[in-house]
Amino acid sequence: MPPHRDPVEAGDPADATANAVAALERIAELLEFALEPNYRVKAFRGAADTIRPLESADLVRRVKEGRLRDLPGVGEKTAKVIQEAVAGELPSYLKKLEEEAPVMNEGPGAAIRAALKGDCHAHSDWSDGGSPVHEMARAAQSLGHEYMVLTDHSPRLTVARGLTPERLRKQIDLIDTLNKELAPFRILKGIEVDINEDGTLDQEDELLAELDVVVASVHSKLGGRMPVDEMTARMVEALRNPLMDILGHCTGRKVTGKGRAESPFDAEVVFKTALDHDKAIEINCRPERRDPPKRLMTLALEVGCRFSIDTDAHAPGQLAWQPYGCDRAAEVGIPIERIVNTWDAEQLNDWASLHR
Repeated sequence: MPPHRDPVEAGDPADATANAVAALERIAELLEFALEPNYRVKAFRGAADTIRPLESADLVRRVKEGRLRDLPGVGEKTAKVIQEAVAGELPSYLKKLEEEAPVMNEGPGAAIRAALKGDCHAHSDWSDGGSPVHEMARAAQSLGHEYMVLTDHSPRLTVARGLTPERLRKQIDLIDTLNKELAPFRILKGIEVDINEDGTLDQEDELLAELDVVVASVHSKLGGRMPVDEMTARMVEALRNPLMDILGHCTGRKVTGKGRAESPFDAEVVFKTALDHDKAIEINCRPERRDPPKRLMTLALEVGCRFSIDTDAHAPGQLAWQPYGCDRAAEVGIPIERIVNTWDAEQLNDWASLHR
């Protein structure tokens, strides 16, 4: 079952608002998991936010009087979900989505997924994610994670509202505040930093040194637009940098929709550099990425690399994608002890700090 909560059950009418909010949020999570368009997700999250402050008696009265759609952000479909939830029923649309959702955590990677303690690559609405940091953190917590590394984009990726040094400092302060509220769960301070064309990292060194975990990824001249030797040198230079820890979605491929070809590079050279500097290769769980391909995962395994199995989530429901990467890891025989996010937060921090 994908996202984080059990299906909403029939509830006490006194809990009408809570039941309806839970149903709307669960639908949003399932839509996020299925990579449905963001406007559909927003419709259900928006309706949940609208009714959340209402007393149950007020919501029940509005249902009886047919006045739900007078509320801002409540449309025909969301109103029906609310009506059914208030009546103590499992909303029919939610039931349909639950039945269509794939069964997770039962594939070949189930043991790996059970061993994971966190996710090292997740985005919030500070860059190109769709939800606030606290919502992403609570979703990760409800999945059983002990931590989530927040890795919003760096300044160069303007299309994704990459964080300037000033905004990243503000985000660090926010994380400190949220961690007091969420303890013992922890948000680890991180970034998905762009690897520039010359292999340097797109953020101030001083700031990168303050972070717990740094994911570094190539986001430009992808799909063969950079010669093999130049792309190899670019990635090798980044891996040699003591301020990065994990190489994100290394080929940059996309395997659905219009797709995007793999960016060619000398994988053996890159993976040996990762081994020499004790950096991890990300197994990206996004359904449209599935990066790296299995032949490169096998090569990285043979070279001796560490791995990090990450969702690259841009919405709460997408944090449930980890089993996709776990299954692929199991299929090529990656042992649990090679996966850095099977460690607790202190072990992960200790490993990353050795690079600094």
